[in-house]
Amino acid sequence: MYRSLQEAVRDAESQKKTLGQLALETESRDQGRPVAEIRAALKRALDVMRGAIAQGLTGDLRSASGLVGGDAAKLHTRATGPLADTPFRDILSRALAVQEVNAAMGVIVAAPTAGGAGVLPAVLTGLADARKLGDEQLVDALATAGLIGAVVAERASLSGAEGGCQAETGAAAAMAAGAATEMLGGSPTQVVNAVALAQQGTLGLVCDPLGGLVELPCVFRNATGAAIALAAIEMALAGITFAIPADEVIDTMGEIGREMDVRYRETAGGGLAATPTGRRLARERLVQIKKA
Repeated sequence: MYRSLQEAVRDAESQKKTLGQLALETESRDQGRPVAEIRAALKRALDVMRGAIAQGLTGDLRSASGLVGGDAAKLHTRATGPLADTPFRDILSRALAVQEVNAAMGVIVAAPTAGGAGVLPAVLTGLADARKLGDEQLVDALATAGLIGAVVAERASLSGAEGGCQAETGAAAAMAAGAATEMLGGSPTQVVNAVALAQQGTLGLVCDPLGGLVELPCVFRNATGAAIALAAIEMALAGITFAIPADEVIDTMGEIGREMDVRYRETAGGGLAATPTGRRLARERLVQIKKA
Protein backbone atom coordinates (compact mmCIF):
# COMPACT_ATOMS: atom_id res chain seq x y z
CA MET A 1 0.00 0.00 0.00
CA TYR A 2 1.10 3.59 -0.47
CA ARG A 3 3.02 5.66 2.06
CA SER A 4 2.28 8.95 0.30
CA LEU A 5 -1.04 10.36 -0.89
CA GLN A 6 0.85 12.45 -3.43
CA GLU A 7 2.25 9.28 -5.00
CA ALA A 8 -1.18 7.67 -5.02
CA VAL A 9 -2.69 10.70 -6.76
CA ARG A 10 0.11 10.65 -9.33
CA ASP A 11 -0.50 6.98 -10.14
CA ALA A 12 -4.28 7.34 -10.17
CA GLU A 13 -4.16 10.29 -12.56
CA SER A 14 -1.59 8.69 -14.86
CA GLN A 15 -3.61 5.47 -15.01
CA LYS A 16 -6.93 7.34 -15.23
CA LYS A 17 -8.30 5.55 -12.19
CA THR A 18 -9.97 6.60 -8.98
CA LEU A 19 -8.07 6.23 -5.74
CA GLY A 20 -10.53 3.52 -4.75
CA GLN A 21 -9.75 1.48 -7.86
CA LEU A 22 -6.04 2.01 -7.28
CA ALA A 23 -6.37 0.90 -3.65
CA LEU A 24 -8.21 -2.28 -4.59
CA GLU A 25 -5.70 -3.23 -7.26
CA THR A 26 -2.73 -2.46 -5.00
CA GLU A 27 -4.21 -4.46 -2.12
CA SER A 28 -4.94 -7.34 -4.48
CA ARG A 29 -1.35 -7.38 -5.69
CA ASP A 30 0.16 -7.01 -2.21
CA GLN A 31 -2.00 -9.69 -0.59
CA GLY A 32 -2.34 -12.05 -3.53
CA ARG A 33 -6.14 -11.91 -3.26
CA PRO A 34 -8.64 -11.26 -6.05
CA VAL A 35 -10.23 -7.82 -6.10
CA ALA A 36 -13.64 -9.47 -5.86
CA GLU A 37 -12.65 -11.08 -2.56
CA ILE A 38 -11.48 -7.76 -1.13
CA ARG A 39 -14.68 -6.06 -2.26
CA ALA A 40 -16.70 -8.81 -0.57
CA ALA A 41 -14.83 -8.19 2.69
CA LEU A 42 -15.53 -4.46 2.42
CA LYS A 43 -19.20 -5.18 1.78
CA ARG A 44 -19.32 -7.26 4.99
CA ALA A 45 -17.79 -4.33 6.84
CA LEU A 46 -20.41 -2.04 5.31
CA ASP A 47 -23.17 -4.36 6.54
CA VAL A 48 -21.76 -4.25 10.09
CA MET A 49 -21.58 -0.45 9.90
CA ARG A 50 -25.22 -0.25 8.88
CA GLY A 51 -26.19 -2.67 11.63
CA ALA A 52 -24.46 -0.54 14.26
CA ILE A 53 -26.21 2.60 12.99
CA ALA A 54 -29.61 0.92 13.10
CA GLN A 55 -29.01 -0.49 16.57
CA GLY A 56 -27.75 2.80 17.94
CA LEU A 57 -30.70 4.76 16.58
CA THR A 58 -33.19 2.65 18.56
CA GLY A 59 -32.17 4.50 21.72
CA ASP A 60 -32.27 1.31 23.82
CA LEU A 61 -28.55 0.99 24.56
CA ARG A 62 -26.67 2.16 27.63
CA SER A 63 -22.99 1.87 28.42
CA ALA A 64 -21.84 -0.03 31.50
CA SER A 65 -21.13 3.25 33.28
CA GLY A 66 -24.52 4.71 32.40
CA LEU A 67 -22.90 7.84 31.02
CA VAL A 68 -23.68 7.12 27.38
CA GLY A 69 -26.82 6.08 25.53
CA GLY A 70 -30.00 7.35 23.91
CA ASP A 71 -28.65 10.59 22.50
CA ALA A 72 -28.46 9.39 18.89
CA ALA A 73 -32.17 8.61 18.96
CA LYS A 74 -32.96 11.99 20.52
CA LEU A 75 -31.13 13.80 17.76
CA HIS A 76 -32.58 11.55 15.06
CA THR A 77 -36.22 12.02 16.08
CA ARG A 78 -36.19 15.68 17.16
CA ALA A 79 -38.64 17.57 14.97
CA THR A 80 -37.22 21.05 15.42
CA GLY A 81 -33.86 22.76 15.25
CA PRO A 82 -31.89 24.57 12.53
CA LEU A 83 -30.68 21.29 10.97
CA ALA A 84 -34.01 19.43 11.08
CA ASP A 85 -34.65 17.18 8.07
CA THR A 86 -31.18 17.69 6.63
CA PRO A 87 -28.54 15.08 5.74
CA PHE A 88 -26.22 16.97 8.10
CA ARG A 89 -28.26 16.13 11.19
CA ASP A 90 -28.92 12.60 9.95
CA ILE A 91 -25.16 12.08 9.68
CA LEU A 92 -24.53 13.50 13.17
CA SER A 93 -27.14 11.07 14.52
CA ARG A 94 -25.47 8.14 12.77
CA ALA A 95 -22.07 9.05 14.18
CA LEU A 96 -23.48 9.13 17.71
CA ALA A 97 -25.34 5.87 17.09
CA VAL A 98 -22.24 3.88 16.18
CA GLN A 99 -20.34 5.19 19.19
CA GLU A 100 -23.20 4.38 21.54
CA VAL A 101 -23.10 0.81 20.26
CA ASN A 102 -19.36 0.76 20.84
CA ALA A 103 -19.76 2.09 24.40
CA ALA A 104 -22.35 -0.61 25.07
CA MET A 105 -19.90 -3.30 23.87
CA GLY A 106 -21.82 -3.92 20.64
CA VAL A 107 -20.39 -4.86 17.25
CA ILE A 108 -18.81 -2.07 15.24
CA VAL A 109 -16.09 -1.70 12.59
CA ALA A 110 -12.92 -0.03 13.84
CA ALA A 111 -12.62 2.72 11.24
CA PRO A 112 -9.79 3.32 11.86
CA THR A 113 -10.20 2.60 15.60
CA ALA A 114 -13.06 1.90 17.99
CA GLY A 115 -12.81 5.39 19.44
CA GLY A 116 -13.26 7.02 16.03
CA ALA A 117 -15.54 4.40 14.49
CA GLY A 118 -18.63 6.57 14.07
CA VAL A 119 -17.37 9.12 11.57
CA LEU A 120 -16.73 7.06 8.44
CA PRO A 121 -19.95 4.99 8.43
CA ALA A 122 -22.05 8.03 9.31
CA VAL A 123 -20.65 10.23 6.55
CA LEU A 124 -20.58 7.58 3.83
CA THR A 125 -23.96 5.94 4.45
CA GLY A 126 -25.65 9.26 5.22
CA LEU A 127 -24.49 10.89 2.00
CA ALA A 128 -25.14 7.72 -0.02
CA ASP A 129 -28.72 7.55 1.25
CA ALA A 130 -29.24 11.26 0.58
CA ARG A 131 -27.90 10.94 -2.96
CA LYS A 132 -29.39 7.48 -3.58
CA LEU A 133 -26.02 5.87 -4.27
CA GLY A 134 -25.62 2.10 -4.37
CA ASP A 135 -23.47 -0.34 -2.44
CA GLU A 136 -20.89 -0.58 -5.22
CA GLN A 137 -20.09 3.08 -4.79
CA LEU A 138 -19.96 2.69 -1.02
CA VAL A 139 -17.54 -0.23 -1.31
CA ASP A 140 -15.34 1.86 -3.61
CA ALA A 141 -15.44 4.64 -1.01
CA LEU A 142 -14.38 2.25 1.74
CA ALA A 143 -11.40 1.23 -0.38
CA THR A 144 -10.45 4.89 -0.75
CA ALA A 145 -10.81 5.37 3.00
CA GLY A 146 -8.57 2.37 3.57
CA LEU A 147 -5.84 3.85 1.40
CA ILE A 148 -6.01 7.15 3.29
CA GLY A 149 -5.96 5.41 6.66
CA ALA A 150 -2.98 3.29 5.64
CA VAL A 151 -1.01 6.41 4.73
CA VAL A 152 -1.90 8.05 8.04
CA ALA A 153 -0.80 4.91 9.90
CA GLU A 154 2.50 4.84 8.04
CA ARG A 155 3.35 8.53 8.33
CA ALA A 156 1.89 9.30 11.77
CA SER A 157 -0.39 7.15 13.95
CA LEU A 158 -3.96 5.96 14.37
CA SER A 159 -3.65 5.52 18.13
CA GLY A 160 -5.00 7.91 20.74
CA ALA A 161 -2.41 6.59 23.17
CA GLU A 162 0.31 7.64 20.73
CA GLY A 163 -1.08 10.78 19.16
CA GLY A 164 -4.21 11.95 20.96
CA CYS A 165 -7.69 12.08 19.45
CA GLN A 166 -6.29 13.83 16.36
CA ALA A 167 -4.96 10.37 15.45
CA GLU A 168 -8.32 8.65 15.94
CA THR A 169 -11.31 10.93 15.34
CA GLY A 170 -9.09 13.27 13.33
CA ALA A 171 -7.87 10.49 11.06
CA ALA A 172 -11.43 9.18 10.77
CA ALA A 173 -12.59 12.64 9.63
CA ALA A 174 -9.80 12.73 7.03
CA MET A 175 -10.69 9.24 5.77
CA ALA A 176 -14.39 10.10 5.58
CA ALA A 177 -13.76 13.42 3.87
CA GLY A 178 -11.53 11.92 1.19
CA ALA A 179 -13.66 8.85 0.59
CA ALA A 180 -16.92 10.79 0.35
CA THR A 181 -15.38 13.39 -1.93
CA GLU A 182 -14.50 10.65 -4.39
CA MET A 183 -17.90 8.97 -3.93
CA LEU A 184 -19.55 12.26 -4.91
CA GLY A 185 -17.49 12.58 -8.08
CA GLY A 186 -14.39 14.39 -6.86
CA SER A 187 -11.03 13.96 -8.56
CA PRO A 188 -8.00 12.39 -6.84
CA THR A 189 -6.62 15.88 -6.24
CA GLN A 190 -9.88 16.99 -4.66
CA VAL A 191 -9.81 13.87 -2.49
CA VAL A 192 -6.44 14.71 -0.97
CA ASN A 193 -7.46 18.34 -0.52
CA ALA A 194 -10.44 17.08 1.48
CA VAL A 195 -8.07 14.94 3.56
CA ALA A 196 -5.84 17.94 4.27
CA LEU A 197 -8.78 20.21 5.08
CA ALA A 198 -10.26 17.69 7.52
CA GLN A 199 -7.03 16.64 9.22
CA GLN A 200 -5.83 20.22 9.73
CA GLY A 201 -9.09 20.97 11.50
CA THR A 202 -8.32 18.42 14.23
CA LEU A 203 -4.60 19.07 14.81
CA GLY A 204 -3.79 19.06 18.51
CA LEU A 205 -7.04 17.33 19.53
CA VAL A 206 -6.34 15.57 22.84
CA CYS A 207 -7.52 12.14 23.97
CA ASP A 208 -8.98 12.56 27.46
CA PRO A 209 -11.58 9.85 28.19
CA LEU A 210 -13.27 10.13 31.58
CA GLY A 211 -12.08 7.28 33.77
CA GLY A 212 -10.23 5.79 30.83
CA LEU A 213 -13.52 4.63 29.30
CA VAL A 214 -14.12 5.16 25.59
CA GLU A 215 -17.36 6.98 26.28
CA LEU A 216 -17.01 10.68 27.17
CA PRO A 217 -16.07 12.81 25.31
CA CYS A 218 -15.32 10.17 22.64
CA VAL A 219 -18.92 9.61 21.55
CA PHE A 220 -19.61 13.29 20.93
CA ARG A 221 -16.28 13.93 19.25
CA ASN A 222 -17.38 11.52 16.54
CA ALA A 223 -20.30 13.80 15.71
CA THR A 224 -17.87 16.73 15.67
CA GLY A 225 -15.53 14.73 13.44
CA ALA A 226 -18.37 14.03 11.03
CA ALA A 227 -19.17 17.74 10.88
CA ILE A 228 -15.52 18.56 10.13
CA ALA A 229 -15.51 15.92 7.39
CA LEU A 230 -18.64 17.41 5.81
CA ALA A 231 -17.07 20.88 5.84
CA ALA A 232 -13.95 19.49 4.15
CA ILE A 233 -16.00 17.66 1.51
CA GLU A 234 -18.00 20.79 0.71
CA MET A 235 -14.87 22.90 0.34
CA ALA A 236 -12.92 20.34 -1.70
CA LEU A 237 -15.78 19.76 -4.15
CA ALA A 238 -16.08 23.53 -4.58
CA GLY A 239 -12.50 23.57 -5.82
CA ILE A 240 -10.97 24.96 -2.64
CA THR A 241 -7.41 23.79 -2.06
CA PHE A 242 -5.30 23.69 1.08
CA ALA A 243 -1.84 25.22 0.77
CA ILE A 244 -0.12 22.50 2.81
CA PRO A 245 -0.11 19.10 1.05
CA ALA A 246 -2.05 16.33 2.76
CA ASP A 247 1.10 14.27 3.39
CA GLU A 248 2.67 17.20 5.24
CA VAL A 249 -0.50 17.77 7.27
CA ILE A 250 -0.39 14.10 8.29
CA ASP A 251 3.31 14.41 9.16
CA THR A 252 2.47 17.42 11.32
CA MET A 253 -0.19 15.44 13.14
CA GLY A 254 2.41 12.77 13.91
CA GLU A 255 4.88 15.37 15.17
CA ILE A 256 2.28 17.00 17.41
CA GLY A 257 1.31 13.59 18.78
CA ARG A 258 4.89 12.73 19.67
CA GLU A 259 5.34 16.06 21.45
CA MET A 260 1.98 15.94 23.24
CA ASP A 261 2.10 15.64 27.02
CA VAL A 262 1.29 12.09 28.14
CA ARG A 263 -1.67 13.44 30.13
CA TYR A 264 -3.44 14.16 26.84
CA ARG A 265 -2.86 10.78 25.23
CA GLU A 266 -5.61 8.44 26.47
CA THR A 267 -4.31 8.26 30.05
CA ALA A 268 -7.29 10.12 31.55
CA GLY A 269 -4.71 12.29 33.32
CA GLY A 270 -5.59 15.60 31.69
CA GLY A 271 -8.12 17.52 29.68
CA LEU A 272 -11.81 16.92 30.40
CA ALA A 273 -10.97 13.75 32.33
CA ALA A 274 -9.07 15.83 34.90
CA THR A 275 -11.81 18.41 35.54
CA PRO A 276 -13.52 18.21 38.95
CA THR A 277 -16.70 16.91 37.33
CA GLY A 278 -14.78 14.49 35.13
CA ARG A 279 -13.00 12.99 38.13
CA ARG A 280 -16.19 12.78 40.17
CA LEU A 281 -18.10 11.05 37.37
CA ALA A 282 -15.24 8.63 36.80
CA ARG A 283 -15.17 7.67 40.49
CA GLU A 284 -18.93 7.24 40.67
CA ARG A 285 -19.26 5.26 37.47
CA LEU A 286 -16.28 3.01 38.08
CA VAL A 287 -17.71 2.10 41.49
CA GLN A 288 -21.00 1.22 39.81
CA ILE A 289 -19.24 -0.94 37.23
CA LYS A 290 -17.34 -2.84 39.95
CA LYS A 291 -20.56 -3.46 41.86
CA ALA A 292 -22.26 -4.72 38.71
